Amino acid sequence: MNNAPTHKPRPMVDLVVSIVIPAFVLMKLSGENDLGASGGLIVALSFPLGWGLFELVKYRKFNFIALLGLANVLLTGGIGLLELDTKWLAIKEAAIPAAIGLAVLGSTFTSSPLVKALLFNPSVMDVEKINQQLHMRNSMAAFESRLMKATYLVAGSFAFSATMNFILAKWIVTSPAGTPEFNEQLGQLTLYSYPMIALPSTIMMMGIFYYLWRTIHDLTGLKLEEVLANSSSK
Repeated sequence: MNNAPTHKPRPMVDLVVSIVIPAFVLMKLSGENDLGASGGLIVALSFPLGWGLFELVKYRKFNFIALLGLANVLLTGGIGLLELDTKWLAIKEAAIPAAIGLAVLGSTFTSSPLVKALLFNPSVMDVEKINQQLHMRNSMAAFESRLMKATYLVAGSFAFSATMNFILAKWIVTSPAGTPEFNEQLGQLTLYSYPMIALPSTIMMMGIFYYLWRTIHDLTGLKLEEVLANSSSK
């Protein structure tokens, strides 16, 4: 029996804990008269690391994306504390979304492409009703083709994220690791990455979801409220 509480998304809390507070600590509290370069980096990274671990332990659910986020924090801390060349920061920033993008592409060789596993499942959509309509209209092949296209679009959004992460890290973080200047630039990178990368990527994902919904509507004739998972209970 699983007594773990149900996870409820809290985007504002995630934003404050994972971006705003760490950026403030890195930019304002990393001077020699405050926490110092190493101390500021450790304190800043402790917020997203602690929050991520808290969520994983509390909800007792394996979450590949959350684990990648924790790995991202640990790698950033390692680069700063070991005072590695800043090129490794740019590589690390690009590696996480690139790994997800490759996983998305790899899923196209399985029976369940990632988009199908995430969106076209009984917890999100009334899969049985949609499949019935697709079979009735002889549109299953067309649907699978468009689903594959949506999967490629998702992989493309992660390719965009990887490229922008690399460019932004190379452009902003130029000071040696282990210095207050490095921490300040790392804080700037954290802040800038949200409007320049996270928001555009979110808009892309919303566009892909809309494309998937239009596909279902065009091929089945069903309305949005008719394809959602809870619609059958109404």
